Amino acid sequence: MTNRAKILETAKQYVTKDRASDHGDMEDNFEMIADFWSVYLDIRIKPHEVGVMMTLLKVARIRSNPEHPDNWIDGAGYMACGGELAGKRKRTKMPNLDANGKFTKHEEAL
Repeated sequence: MTNRAKILETAKQYVTKDRASDHGDMEDNFEMIADFWSVYLDIRIKPHEVGVMMTLLKVARIRSNPEHPDNWIDGAGYMACGGELAGKRKRTKMPNLDANGKFTKHEEAL
């Protein structure tokens, strides 16, 4: 049986343990995802909005399988990450692309 405390405790474990060695820094990852999505969608996506969009992915999965606890746990985790990033908002505009199609901040081609 899954209850709200268990969902939140598990989500807390997921988002507070050191996953950077496997997945890289959360903030850097959300910024890069936002940059990729922004270019692809041709609208500005902010890093904290990645947390919202990933939560919506989990909501869509909940429609198909509401009994699967991972969707609820991951949704709570993505909201926590997005909330943290919303409190740290540094960048207010889309980074510029150089002549080679690379973001000036990340120096990575798309």
